[in-house]
Amino acid sequence: QVQVAESGGGLVQAGESLTLSCVGSGLQFAKVAVAWFRQAPGKERDGVACITYDGDDKSHISSLRDRFPISRDNSKNTVYLRVIGLKAEDTAKYYCAAAANSFCPGSWFSGTGFQTWGQGTQVTVSS
Repeated sequence: QVQVAESGGGLVQAGESLTLSCVGSGLQFAKVAVAWFRQAPGKERDGVACITYDGDDKSHISSLRDRFPISRDNSKNTVYLRVIGLKAEDTAKYYCAAAANSFCPGSWFSGTGFQTWGQGTQVTVSS
């Protein structure tokens, strides 16, 4: 059973950048797709980006593509989400989730098709 844990959040100034990490445990982590989601206060959870098991294919919510590159290093069992040029509206709790198979589910952005979720890491942007 794959488990995941996020880290890297914090309180930052608008315009700064962060790298969030999603560390997976279990022998299967390198064989599954992983996605990042976020949930702002009082709002629904939104998909941000998804990456296949080998890192060859990435999917993003189109409006976030340029500022939220996703990558992975399977030698470290880690998937990264770089958040560039933070804005106040990026304030949210960021979650990673491991998919049930190697490729991003067709409706990955809705949160369906994921077997394991982390507890989240809070990102707060001050302007």
